[in-house]
Amino acid sequence: MEFSELVKARKSVRAFSKKEVEEEKLSAILEAANAAPSAGNLQAYEIYAVTSQEIKSRLAKAAFGQSSISEAGFVLVFSANEKRSSSKYDSRGKELYSVQDATIACAYAQLAAADQGLGCVWVGAFDEKEAAKAVGAGKDEKVVAILPIGYPGEKPKATPRRRLDDLVHWE
Repeated sequence: MEFSELVKARKSVRAFSKKEVEEEKLSAILEAANAAPSAGNLQAYEIYAVTSQEIKSRLAKAAFGQSSISEAGFVLVFSANEKRSSSKYDSRGKELYSVQDATIACAYAQLAAADQGLGCVWVGAFDEKEAAKAVGAGKDEKVVAILPIGYPGEKPKATPRRRLDDLVHWE
């Protein structure tokens, strides 16, 4: 699929079918996340690939009962590795660059999932400590995104977007 078509086709999917996601599709998504740019090429993030139903359920609970997490074929949890980034960029690396690195990797994974014919939804509403505990994230990590992925069990409609002349400010 052409990139512009992919961007337009991607929708947030919150209901998943029971069809199992093939390992090669998961690998392609992880490869895309690994290809994401990062500050100083440090890749100051960690990805937790969750297939365990028990851990998916714990993540759903940490995300205030968002059932799409426990229903997904698998879940990727992205955490900022603050120590890795701060080793080169001090506090700016810890507070900003590591978060940017993790979120860019998550965005690449999200687009790769759509390219593989899968659905996903970016989850940002969760108890950070409980999510970190569920995946065993290290003390120098900050969980920034949960991405449940699977075969869509729904066909979401396009959501309205802001007009460019309202969004873009030319200087």
